[in-house]
Amino acid sequence: MSAEFEADLVVRDVAPVAEGVVALSLAGPGLPAWTPGSHIDLVLGDGLVRQYSLCGRTGDPDRWRIAVLETPDSRGGSRAVHRLTAGRTVRVRGPRNHFPIVASRRYLFLAGGIGITPLLPMIHEVSAAGADWELHYGGRTLTSMAFTDELPGDRVHLVPEDTHGRLDLEAILGTPRPDTLVYACGPEGMLAAVERRCAAWPAGSLHLERFTADVDRTGEPFEVVLERSGRTLVVEPGTSIFETVRAAGVSVLGSCLEGICGTCETEVLDGEVDHRDSVLDDDERASNEVMMICVSRCRGPRLTLAL
Repeated sequence: MSAEFEADLVVRDVAPVAEGVVALSLAGPGLPAWTPGSHIDLVLGDGLVRQYSLCGRTGDPDRWRIAVLETPDSRGGSRAVHRLTAGRTVRVRGPRNHFPIVASRRYLFLAGGIGITPLLPMIHEVSAAGADWELHYGGRTLTSMAFTDELPGDRVHLVPEDTHGRLDLEAILGTPRPDTLVYACGPEGMLAAVERRCAAWPAGSLHLERFTADVDRTGEPFEVVLERSGRTLVVEPGTSIFETVRAAGVSVLGSCLEGICGTCETEVLDGEVDHRDSVLDDDERASNEVMMICVSRCRGPRLTLAL
């Protein structure tokens, strides 16, 4: 993999944009260009690294914007971000994009809560391109839903649960639309329901971004051959390749450890991968060229990796 951008950026401002949600502007010279759907890593100290979607305008060369919901069950990431103040610096890596917008005549966007963040720059881009689109945006309450003031009203359907109930996915997705791409981001329960209803849509219609994943590490033990390091290790059930390699003293990059950010993507030289990530699409999985070593495993007795 090629080297990626990494630098200390200055927190220019921190602003509340909804109940429990703050938006941060991160500034620095020479920021790489990015495309809608991209995310960055925030290195928050003590081994804490978290991923957040870029939700500003792609044309701003000196500033990136993220928005973060402080969750009650936070493992430390959202809490640390909410404690950042203007003038502080924070280490940033990226950007990466595993949720790119694909050219289409029509788009159907579905957002749940903080899931609006990767969709917002997509909406700006497809709107500027003249494409047809609509957004169905659900949240607990209207005041908990970020960036409603930045959304063009005539194509936006706001559905606060306390007054309107949940998104009516059957009404929205019940009839397949052959000329429409669906982009969805939000809680896992919502995304699973969207997947079920899009099963009858044409292949390739649905594009999802997950913020969390139900990690499955069950399976048989297998060997992993590290080609560059000249090591052969045994990966036991309940332990990931990433953990096994790191414990053996081999340097590997990782971040979410849930198969959703793509940081640990590794080239596969031999062996069949049991893909368990939420990053690669069906064609990428079938090619068997790369894998996410934080969650994916081996379908046979041995894998050879470019490590």
